Amino acid sequence: MNDDTGAATRQAASGAKDQVARLLTLVPYLHAREAVRLDEAADALGVAPQQLLKDLKVLLMCGLPGGYPDDLIDVDLDALEPGGDGVIRVSNADYLARPLRLTPTEASAVIVALRALRNGAGADTRTVVDRALAKLEAAAAEAGAARIDPGLGGADVDTAILARRLQEAAEAHRQVRLTYFVPARDEESARVVDPRGVVTGQGYSYLDAFCHSADAPRLFRLDRISAAEVLDSPVSTEPEPPRDLSEGLFAGSSETTVTTLLLAPAARWVVDYYPVERVRPTGEGPHADWEVDLVVADERWLTRLLLRLAPHAQVVVPHEFTDTFLAEATRTLGLYEHLT
Repeated sequence: MNDDTGAATRQAASGAKDQVARLLTLVPYLHAREAVRLDEAADALGVAPQQLLKDLKVLLMCGLPGGYPDDLIDVDLDALEPGGDGVIRVSNADYLARPLRLTPTEASAVIVALRALRNGAGADTRTVVDRALAKLEAAAAEAGAARIDPGLGGADVDTAILARRLQEAAEAHRQVRLTYFVPARDEESARVVDPRGVVTGQGYSYLDAFCHSADAPRLFRLDRISAAEVLDSPVSTEPEPPRDLSEGLFAGSSETTVTTLLLAPAARWVVDYYPVERVRPTGEGPHADWEVDLVVADERWLTRLLLRLAPHAQVVVPHEFTDTFLAEATRTLGLYEHLT
């Protein structure tokens, strides 16, 4: 293909894309009016009258599936020819006013297409797509349709919708009741929070909020929130902007402790599963131990982690964490002694 042919092909593709966009605007415009002059419509739509006439000739080939004359939109082209009154009249398009009804297959196709569109869209477009997805999936569920497999992007869509709701609650200064999974205790808990905003750090989205159960500010990972109810009650704490996570989840916090663990090869999975500050091999080769620095906000969480890792991990610093772990390990072993 030479340069001239390639340029012509690209120009034709661009022209077809522009025409589809014009038709999508033209159809609802004409449907809202029984009759409108060609020059008036062209001026309102921002196109030349000659171009609008070409678009109307394409509109003649659009309509319901089947392609029979009664299925297609009818445009009175005679009125637009020289000698006519120049008024656009569209008929056989009453179905445009009826609510759109999709079969399960059609709904699946639209949902998949919207999710694909969302992956490459900007923030403003994602907001519109998220609303459309939420309505479409809710309607499909009410109709008894099988839940559509969300694929790789389904969880992202659900998280985006949740993030929007929580951010709106924060901006409205309204409390939220959360059902939240706590990995450290392997359980779900219900709590009321005063939301401050949704933030992102280390690849995850979090709700920064004041938790009334803990009586302190907390970060809640959105993918661990199974339910969120925006309440009518206003927040009872002083509204504050959400924290900046650009330097880490616990940067500058006085409630955290940097802890160094010595991990044997069997315990190295900790590095992949939990956020760590630094990793230092203590020797060469695949069997060397690793010293790992991680930020600990709850000593009880660290104790439970060490019990899972025993005997493949130990605390290097601070030493008081070692004492706590040994006391808990002794107590746990004592429970087993009573069973024998």
